[in-house]
Amino acid sequence: MPVADSTRIEASYPDALALMRDLRAMGETNVLRGRLRRPTARRVIARAAALYADRFPAPGGRVAATFEVVFLTGWAPAEGQPRPLRPGSATARLADALDATERGAGEKAGR
Repeated sequence: MPVADSTRIEASYPDALALMRDLRAMGETNVLRGRLRRPTARRVIARAAALYADRFPAPGGRVAATFEVVFLTGWAPAEGQPRPLRPGSATARLADALDATERGAGEKAGR
């Protein structure tokens, strides 16, 4: 049975170059086969860092970054473990359990 979950982590860095170094250390580099094989020009990196700082400012002259971490897990049910119910067989509404207002499909929140 597959299970997926995610969490968002908000961070700040002294500058965009520090963020780029962290991304590289995480292995978040360009692995596309058709990528450029020559190093990116310093002026391009400097311009990208300036644009990032303008668009994602954080307090104290830092830059903000948000990471979404996705967890994918698969497990096999045990003998005595409860089995999932058939879709549509619920006897209680999730909106009631969450004390939330139920909205129809396509209806925007806040209206």
